[in-house]
Amino acid sequence: MARDLKAVSRRGFFQRTTAAGAFTIVGVQAVRGTQANSKVTFGLIGTGNRGSYDASIANADPRAQVTALCDLFDDRIETATQKIKAVNPKVYKDYEKLLASDVDAVIIATPPFEHPRMLEAAVQARKHIYCEKPMGVDVAGCKKVIAAGRKADPKKCLTTGYQQRYGPVYLEAYKRIQEGQIGELVNARGYWISNDPFKRVPYDDPKIDKLRNWFCYRELSGDFIVEQDCHNIDVLHWFLGNRPTRAVGYGGRKVRTTMDLMDHLSLCFEFPGGLHVNFEANQLTPPGCGRVGEEFTGTKGVILTSRSRMTHMRGPGKQEVIPAKRDITIDAFELFISRVIKGEVENVAERSAISTLTAILGRTALYTQREATWKGDIGV
Repeated sequence: MARDLKAVSRRGFFQRTTAAGAFTIVGVQAVRGTQANSKVTFGLIGTGNRGSYDASIANADPRAQVTALCDLFDDRIETATQKIKAVNPKVYKDYEKLLASDVDAVIIATPPFEHPRMLEAAVQARKHIYCEKPMGVDVAGCKKVIAAGRKADPKKCLTTGYQQRYGPVYLEAYKRIQEGQIGELVNARGYWISNDPFKRVPYDDPKIDKLRNWFCYRELSGDFIVEQDCHNIDVLHWFLGNRPTRAVGYGGRKVRTTMDLMDHLSLCFEFPGGLHVNFEANQLTPPGCGRVGEEFTGTKGVILTSRSRMTHMRGPGKQEVIPAKRDITIDAFELFISRVIKGEVENVAERSAISTLTAILGRTALYTQREATWKGDIGV
């Protein structure tokens, strides 16, 4: 997508195919008028499965309403309208026209390679922003996100789709580790073991085919370590309070040989203080046999985290399990809407870009089959 969603381009790839501060409010009804029109209005840029899901959560919140949709493809718009249950939304093919409209907030859920410049444009349009992860597919894109975040209106929220940061079970686990309930943290690991989530659908036009199957191509998706596993890596970045200094590992393709990305990988990150963190992932495990989450080992116990539960192991027979009550994406959007209304602004562009860059550091080690270092390979 070049200047608009009708001209999709990354270095000419597609040609015509396709934050801190207070939000000064007296009260949302006083600003916007009556109860009927006091809702936070959302525009969705990118109406695929994830974008439609995000927007459906926002639209179901009584404090918000999705009023605009933007996508290149009419079938996506139609499906999204029904899934979101949006009432007569304005429809755009050009994301810049949506940004020029009167929506209060935007959800950016386009393919990952488009996130940096669309986020930058949304910052320039002075919108509240919820941008899906990852922050980009390369170092340059993540640097653009960091720069945009630093220029953002201090009265506008800039939130990203690293939902674990808002999940109650993750927040409880983080609190316990910070309080020293598992003693000194001496080891950690992350894992995303699952089946292949990508189902390629062929299209006659090769340019449209590549765009609509963006997940098959590393230059558009960032490969699955960046597109998917950045979630685990963000949790490690958060809980360990730092970024790794280096990474080594191996990855490759065993089953998914028709796509331009790996299907399995194994990494070791070294964090400051000599803390070694293992990360393992694949997208070739048969359905029903997977596991996704993180594990933090201390001198007095272990805490396991996932989107579905937190497990605190204090010793033999001493295990506490706290289940998640719902999808943590709902928690993320409820808090985002609350922040917009109350003026409790957050801007997480830089930390989110660092998490994405950490995934890129790991990818660099996998691709080059050598030790990758932050200074030598990332340069941020």
